[in-house]
Amino acid sequence: MKIKKHSVMVLPLVLSAVYANTALGAGFQLLEQNASGLGNAYAGSGVDTENASVLHFNPAAMTYLPGIHVTGGVTAIRPSFKFTDNGQSVTPFNTKGTSGGDAGGWGVVPNLAATWQLNPRWYVGLGVGVPFGLKTEYEDDWVGRFHSREFEIKTININPTIAYRVNDQWSIGAGVNWQRIDAKYKLAVPVVHPLLPFPIEGDAKVDVNGDAWGWNVGVVFQPVESTRIGLSYRSRIKHTGKGDTNIAVQGQHMVAADARATVKLPDTAILSVSHQLNPRWTLLGDVSWTGWSSIPELTIENQGLPSNALDLQFRDTWRFALGAKYKINEDWTWKVGVATDQAPIRSAEKRPTSLPDNNRRWYSTGVQYQHKNMSFDVGYTYLYLKKTPIHNLEPGRGLVSGEYKSKGHVIGMQVSASF
Repeated sequence: MKIKKHSVMVLPLVLSAVYANTALGAGFQLLEQNASGLGNAYAGSGVDTENASVLHFNPAAMTYLPGIHVTGGVTAIRPSFKFTDNGQSVTPFNTKGTSGGDAGGWGVVPNLAATWQLNPRWYVGLGVGVPFGLKTEYEDDWVGRFHSREFEIKTININPTIAYRVNDQWSIGAGVNWQRIDAKYKLAVPVVHPLLPFPIEGDAKVDVNGDAWGWNVGVVFQPVESTRIGLSYRSRIKHTGKGDTNIAVQGQHMVAADARATVKLPDTAILSVSHQLNPRWTLLGDVSWTGWSSIPELTIENQGLPSNALDLQFRDTWRFALGAKYKINEDWTWKVGVATDQAPIRSAEKRPTSLPDNNRRWYSTGVQYQHKNMSFDVGYTYLYLKKTPIHNLEPGRGLVSGEYKSKGHVIGMQVSASF
């Protein structure tokens, strides 16, 4: 660890800001573990066994995939976050700034999965996906630069699974998860300089990463041929992030230090239903819960410096989705879905600029083309968010007050094969 004495006063504040936003950024859960479910707004996600990617949502559902199944896809996500100042925002130096432009940008989420039937009762699978991710980037001179200039978090999750078909009605499954997290963060900070009687504006950059293990289980019940009901659960994953914080003033490096923080990414539970109404129509539904209250606060341990705690007050969230599939002919299927999705942020006072999230509605559609043992999916979702207020005041970082106009576009493609 390297610390220059004249900068010790500002470092705890910087690390607190960084890890607060890292935890909040991780609050953006990515449901896009396939593109085939996108057209249905992921309704019926744990029992809609179109391809091997279902193992992410419910490992027990693999028992409805005979032989070998392989699938891969990519989803492009374009969120938009445009801030409007209400005239009250101010930096720690009582200066103004720009509105920051559009903090959103394109992101790409890949997925890959495979299942293998070992015998009439036992199945194994492997899934690779991105369960959490976010990137926001503002103009350098925007009014909230002491809260965030740029934030990016990426994860990768590798999930080997196993399932057992108990009988014609019941199946069970389980898996383990290895997950890696990488985060980068940039923001402006007040810096105490020994040659000046007052603080000046500096720049902080943080890179942290870590990995951890979790588990998931599921069950599928099929009371009649036309109906399936699935229940699945994913455990919390406790991450300990380690990395470096670097502070510079006008491009001149001043501070480098080690930092450490622990965060429990939330557990999730999904209840899924599918019902084949007739040879052409299939109805789908989902109710899911995410335990974001696993992050009530965040404590940052700084080597050689006092610890800091931040009160986040995350709430648990619910998501409800309904969808339908219509089989046009032997080759083509049309999909449609709607969903309502809660955000874990409680209030405008707790809303961070790195994650200006709000409750959203999903409007989804898509098509699937089937040719012999291959299928091709294309899906699209429009995410609607109402205007989102923010009034975030934190000591040493200033006040960001106003509202965000936000929306999102999600486009996905999937290719699947069975053998």
